[in-house]
Amino acid sequence: MRRIAGIVLAVLLIGGVVAAVVAGRHGEDKGTATKTVRGVIGSEKSDFFADPDVVKALAAKGYTVKTEASGSWAMEGLDLKGYDFAFPSSQAPADQLAAKYHVQEPLPRPFYSPLVVVAHRSAAEVLAGNDLATLDGKGRGTLKMAAYLDAARHDRTWQQLKGASKYGELTGTLYVASTDPESSNSGALYLADASYVANGGKVVANNADIDRTAPLLHQLVSVQGAQQSSSDAVFRDFISGAGNPLVLVYESQVASMLTEQHGTGADDLVVLYPDTTVNSDHTVVALDANGRALGELLSTDPTLRKLAARHGFRPQGDAAEFVSATAAHAAYLNQQLTGVRQAPVPTSAVLHEMARRARG
Repeated sequence: MRRIAGIVLAVLLIGGVVAAVVAGRHGEDKGTATKTVRGVIGSEKSDFFADPDVVKALAAKGYTVKTEASGSWAMEGLDLKGYDFAFPSSQAPADQLAAKYHVQEPLPRPFYSPLVVVAHRSAAEVLAGNDLATLDGKGRGTLKMAAYLDAARHDRTWQQLKGASKYGELTGTLYVASTDPESSNSGALYLADASYVANGGKVVANNADIDRTAPLLHQLVSVQGAQQSSSDAVFRDFISGAGNPLVLVYESQVASMLTEQHGTGADDLVVLYPDTTVNSDHTVVALDANGRALGELLSTDPTLRKLAARHGFRPQGDAAEFVSATAAHAAYLNQQLTGVRQAPVPTSAVLHEMARRARG
């Protein structure tokens, strides 16, 4: 009997150990398991989601995020079946997607970025010398939007500006290069900004406003010829020395580049903040519960907010995070947006019509 009891006890002990090990393994699996969430994003956020630190921070919260890049306005034409979220670069295309897919409001807006114009130093100095811009030191300044639009309206060339003749690269029509407004968010917001200034400081809201501003907007776009659909491609061309000496991009792209390269290679860079600009509110369109949870996480998690600021985005609700993350590059960035007026953005329907008319 003692021998039988001993055998039974041993079996029970072994079973308990096995159960504990199995339970432990299940616990480990649960702690490290992640939900795979798929989304379509604006190209300017590709580096953020590819950052190993961002991947690690998301995994710690239980998410593996897989993304594909698209122009923000082009997302409406995509089949988003099987995706958990879309993440365009501003609220207007996000609202359009939300209406199409009957997405619950409000939509998470984790961070934003104002539009800026990057310029080669020679171009910035010529603009300043002709009262089209002001310079605030080495790498930063302000573009006078009303004066610039007046120059564009009259087809002014670089050769007509005093001081430009000593720079061989400054030739042809004076213009700011932008992306295709029918497919790209930054291009559409450029029209929103220009139309607001041209409309006397009032948002374009009806057919009469569209008719009044359409000729100028068409001029701003048509002078550029073929346009790219990605702000990322336009910015990379500028950094490489190719293309136009004035290019419209997101501030986040500049701040991220300065951080990644520790400011090297920026000797020829001047960041011009339009005195009237538009904020690009990066907005998550949650197509299911996982997408909404991710959007809320990006908005509230301290680690992810800090990483967003490191990539040049301004987290919603706390300017100090951006100021701290970009302190080393204050010579190029207007951290407090001092002297910059924010223009409201027209509705999606108005923006679409403006873009269509501008493209001709």
